[in-house]
Amino acid sequence: MSTGLHTVITPEQCRMARAALRLGVRDLATRSGVSSMTISRFENGHSGGQAVTLRKIQAALEAAGVEFIAENGSGAGVRLIK
Repeated sequence: MSTGLHTVITPEQCRMARAALRLGVRDLATRSGVSSMTISRFENGHSGGQAVTLRKIQAALEAAGVEFIAENGSGAGVRLIK
């Protein structure tokens, strides 16, 4: 999903990034400043999430070492940064 020049993460990407980093929901909540309930609701598809909230989550995951790959016909994804 994209807003302007920025790619906004999907719930699936959020879960994949957390798994790759071995972060729990509470760990991500602490790092992002977003409540664990909000993260859980987003990852489970119960809330689309506000853009500012998703940017906080994405920034925390990127700072921890993942890169988000935009949808390019093959599907969006994540990868660990060396």
